Amino acid sequence: MNERKVYPFTAIVGQEQMKTALILNIINPMLGGVLIRGEKGTAKSTAVRALAELMPNIKKVKGCKFGCDPYGAEFCPECEAKIASGEAFEIVESKMQVTDLPVSATEDRVVGTLDIEYAIKHGEKKFECGILAQANRNILYVDEVNLLDDHVVDVLLDSAAMGVNTIEREGISYSHPARFTLVGTMNPEEGDLRPQLLDRFGLVVDVTGENSKEQRAEVVRRRLEFEENPDLFAQRFEDSQNELSNRIAAAKKILKSVTYDNDILMMAATLSLALGVDGHRADITMIKTAMTIAAFHNRTQVSKEDLKNAAILVLPHRMRRTPFESGVLDENAIEQILLSNE
Repeated sequence: MNERKVYPFTAIVGQEQMKTALILNIINPMLGGVLIRGEKGTAKSTAVRALAELMPNIKKVKGCKFGCDPYGAEFCPECEAKIASGEAFEIVESKMQVTDLPVSATEDRVVGTLDIEYAIKHGEKKFECGILAQANRNILYVDEVNLLDDHVVDVLLDSAAMGVNTIEREGISYSHPARFTLVGTMNPEEGDLRPQLLDRFGLVVDVTGENSKEQRAEVVRRRLEFEENPDLFAQRFEDSQNELSNRIAAAKKILKSVTYDNDILMMAATLSLALGVDGHRADITMIKTAMTIAAFHNRTQVSKEDLKNAAILVLPHRMRRTPFESGVLDENAIEQILLSNE
């Protein structure tokens, strides 16, 4: 059976903000994920599926059900036991995957389960993997995230922030790495997330259909060409796909070298205070996002422009609706706030 062809990421027409938010979270999974809100048919799912194709193969410990990085600093209990015993890792390579989390998923299905009876009888832990185990070092995709049980969403966001999944039952606990890029999509017409949960997503993007006749026509043209001959269509975008993939890989390498000065910190604080943002999560995420934007542009110093672009992705879903009733924050609004606070 032929493998189903994925629509190329670079072939998606428009939706630049959505594509940027996804790329930034691939470069830096510690941004806390991205929530994409929009009406049906705006390439939300298409973009997420296409994202994994941009990623190079990743190295894993052979046989590890969590896909531990053999050169990393965090390991599951089984891999830690191998290290303690002096056993060498066998290493394999595989493609980064998109792991789906269905709306009907229960907490046990998400976090996994511990066999208490086995632990009592044999004196050792027996863990059945959940979706978070499969998602480690991959993309975790939740379509219609607003329809998930709030508690399950809480668990997801906690794991995304901490990079670890811990399950506790009857005084027995088990932890494993759960570093994934969290992507949620939703149609606001079907209900919204509670503000407390919305705030936990690092970035939020609102998408709509293209307003230009030319752009809409190009969307249709490309889609029909892809359906007619997926392989030929993919060949057209092979160079741009490779170029973007290489750019992401380069950004991941220099991210740890990116720095910022005190002016950038003060700008972030000014924006959060002016918009009445609660807590400090927004400020921290704004700086992290600005650093990731700088890395994506192959720079090691965060600029004022980087922070502006970060604010557009980080602040709108956290700010009070006044003076921007629509909840839209653009570059002009940012400039006005910064000028009025000089």
